[in-house]
Amino acid sequence: MKVNLLLLTRQWRQIKNEALSEIKKVCSTQRLILGENVRALEEEIAGYCGVRHGIGVASGSDAIRLSLMALGVGKDALVATTPFTFFSTAGEIAALGARPVFVDIDPLTYNIDPERLESVLKKDRARRIKAVIPVHLYGQCADMSRIKAVTGDYGLRIIEDAAQSIGACYKGRMAGSMGDAGCISFYPTKNLGGFGDGGMVVTDSLRTADKIRMLRVHGSKIRYYHTEVGVNSRLDELQAAILRVKLKYLDGWAEKRRENARRYDRLLDEAGLSGNIVPPYIATTNVSVFNQYVVRAKKRGGLRAYLKAKGVSTEIYYPVPLHLQKCFGYLGCKRGDFPVSEKAARETLALPVYPELRKREIEYVVSAISDFYSGG
Repeated sequence: MKVNLLLLTRQWRQIKNEALSEIKKVCSTQRLILGENVRALEEEIAGYCGVRHGIGVASGSDAIRLSLMALGVGKDALVATTPFTFFSTAGEIAALGARPVFVDIDPLTYNIDPERLESVLKKDRARRIKAVIPVHLYGQCADMSRIKAVTGDYGLRIIEDAAQSIGACYKGRMAGSMGDAGCISFYPTKNLGGFGDGGMVVTDSLRTADKIRMLRVHGSKIRYYHTEVGVNSRLDELQAAILRVKLKYLDGWAEKRRENARRYDRLLDEAGLSGNIVPPYIATTNVSVFNQYVVRAKKRGGLRAYLKAKGVSTEIYYPVPLHLQKCFGYLGCKRGDFPVSEKAARETLALPVYPELRKREIEYVVSAISDFYSGG
């Protein structure tokens, strides 16, 4: 049996007629950039996340960069974040001339550890750290109450990297709604994915929203009159039209992901794999949307190769923590500086969990894992 990590063609069959209808409407109008669909999607996503404003941009990476720019975090500033995440979280900090300050993660949730964050902030006697970017990794929110508590005395800006977690909840609050700005990715593999790149910033602040709207069009409020040096980062109408169709299904898809995760949990337990496989831990404060189902696995390399031979696709998110990436060598970090992140990078493995995954496919994956550890 072949089991893909993600198979978007199954989702496409569900939304094909609606999506094609909306695509044809956009084609007929030929309004292709920042049109009515973008404005409507901005309102719908903002409402979904429980905030006042949404600003469509060209990617989730741009959402991070524009949030930093709008909140005044630029050259020579320090920004605290996790080393165990996708590159753009720290990459966008560095691209602005700021400097990432890495903070190790919680070993259970893989999100930034508030206790370690507090320790880092206490050592920053010059108060050079201006912001923190907690990442809601794999579809589960970071411990935002504790993060806000430890940052409160320092006046830090909080930018939520919710690229993987639209729809996730923490103590009843939606991902992206708890900081100064929240950053969403519409990359095709995300729970709410477009037909290409796209992103959005969500915020309760009108000032921040207006600043990002200006910055996304080269720093211009009035065409050809530029008050600041901005960027070109606009969401396409076609992407917005498709995303508006998909948004209606998002909660249902997330529930199917949770059902698949629960099935994995049960089958892995019934197979007696607890000594070799550690399933995801979801904090009691959280409702996860399982953008990925990530386990810790003994003999991960061998298991992954075995699953590949059996037709099962997996992925490692992420094999090299950011503090060990060559491009960040100038930060002076070394192996052993962030041991929890490094251990996660050696042990974690993502299994297929997408909404259209079939029961027999999950059973096949677990059976193959069991065979590997039993020497089969």
